Amino acid sequence: MSEKIHTEEFRVNGEELLAKVKQLLHEGKIRRIIIKDKEGKIVMEIPMTLGVVGALIAPQLAAIGAIAALVTEATVMVEKVE
Repeated sequence: MSEKIHTEEFRVNGEELLAKVKQLLHEGKIRRIIIKDKEGKIVMEIPMTLGVVGALIAPQLAAIGAIAALVTEATVMVEKVE
């Protein structure tokens, strides 16, 4: 049985970036999160593996908070496992 990967994209303001990523993490079944700037360049890519929770994701969330302070608009691309 193979996994089906579904990709979604969300455009958010810089101030909404961290909240959106946290919301997606709580939904679960996330394989990877990619954050792109307004021009479409990848700013950050976070591969999610089984067991990445709590304190292990905290440094990435801090980095996302720093990115949010620098960008006015971002695209969050999410790969989910169905």
